Amino acid sequence: MIMIVAADEKWGIGINGDLLMPLPEDMMFFREKTKDSVIIMGRKTLLSFPDGKPLKNRINIVITGDKNFVEDGCVVCHSVEEAAQISKNYKDKDVFVVGGGTVYRQMLKYCDTAYITKICKTFNEADTFIDNLDTFGEWSVVDESELRQHNGVEFKFVTYKKH
Repeated sequence: MIMIVAADEKWGIGINGDLLMPLPEDMMFFREKTKDSVIIMGRKTLLSFPDGKPLKNRINIVITGDKNFVEDGCVVCHSVEEAAQISKNYKDKDVFVVGGGTVYRQMLKYCDTAYITKICKTFNEADTFIDNLDTFGEWSVVDESELRQHNGVEFKFVTYKKH
């Protein structure tokens, strides 16, 4: 499995249920990487998508504790273990974990690759965080883009692999 997320210098990923800041290049990167793949997310992440609808051209697996939750175009499950098991049905597709914070933390053990868009800024108002992969000995950086910029904020695309 592959984690894909944008994080600030303190590994913050969200503010009030939304992204830290819109980064058009990051959104394009996300679209390109996850197209025609499986994406796993929590219910709140699904609801944060345009119109609260699943993303097109992807298998959308949604984890929720709500046993009555149903959404057209989604495979609904009720635990990270169940999501991991269901994702095995799609052997010919990459599987991405796309949020939110709790799902990233719980699914990290299943991931062997992480695409982190590192935002070179700290958002003090960030209220959702992921684990700092730089502090985990089993993760290392295998690729890093040059610095890019959007509205005066620098960022780069960093690929981690678990060994």
